[in-house]
Amino acid sequence: MENYELYKWFIVQTPVMQALYAGLFTWGLTALGASLVFLFKNSNRKVLDVSLGFTGGVMIAASFWSLLSPAIAYVEMQNEMGLSNTPSWAPPAIGFLLGAIFLYVLDQIIPHLHIFGKREEAEGVETNWRKTILLVLAIALHNIPEGLAVGVAFGALANPELLGMEGHSVFTIGSAIALAVGIGIQNFPEGFAVSMPLRRQGVSRWRSWKWGQLSAIVEPIFAVIGAAVVMQVLPILPYALAFAAGAMIYIVVEEVIPESQRGGNTDLATMGLILGFIVMMILDVALG
Repeated sequence: MENYELYKWFIVQTPVMQALYAGLFTWGLTALGASLVFLFKNSNRKVLDVSLGFTGGVMIAASFWSLLSPAIAYVEMQNEMGLSNTPSWAPPAIGFLLGAIFLYVLDQIIPHLHIFGKREEAEGVETNWRKTILLVLAIALHNIPEGLAVGVAFGALANPELLGMEGHSVFTIGSAIALAVGIGIQNFPEGFAVSMPLRRQGVSRWRSWKWGQLSAIVEPIFAVIGAAVVMQVLPILPYALAFAAGAMIYIVVEEVIPESQRGGNTDLATMGLILGFIVMMILDVALG
């Protein structure tokens, strides 16, 4: 009953507030995962690689089931209602490309270091920042498209035009919640994957947790930005959905999968990715 009351309270909030709460939820699970640093002295590389693979699987599944598919369906619905004659593939394709380019530009500018990289392998603009900060910036860069995806999903719910000709919604509160839950689930092992390497480098448990959870602070921020923009400019909705998908796929291919394979546990990391994909697919189909 308490869960039902919480659900009723949540669905009457404005989309921006829903996006904020969802972003805080995903951030909270990152902090919870990072807190495992207080319980374990060392981390097993196999566990970290499986965790990264799982993260990649969730992001790939979310990109299609929660973002690209609704974007295509929205354009098709607009065409059926005579509100547009745009090819159904065009806005998703353009948005997807722009999302990937956006992350590419950030990747070239923001100084960062992948989880298992050496200090001299840092990417982006050259800086003298410590390795700890560079590691956190890498994960924060990774979390930007996740926050945008959650925000766009909830922002889409504010638009009555999302109802199709038969009253079936292209994007539902259930699918938006499924996306937030999926992102949150993969953030848990991600928080662990950030805090434990820091601990292994000699950083204190408290500081390892602090930096680990701080990497996800961008998610509620960009969730609010995504929701607010979509609510104000409805025509960009399919572009925004695909933009978030393109940004996430860029991160998966450029960072998550390569990092999960660097430790030699390729089969385990791959199975982690498959599991993550299945979990996100089930969430979206069951709740959406």
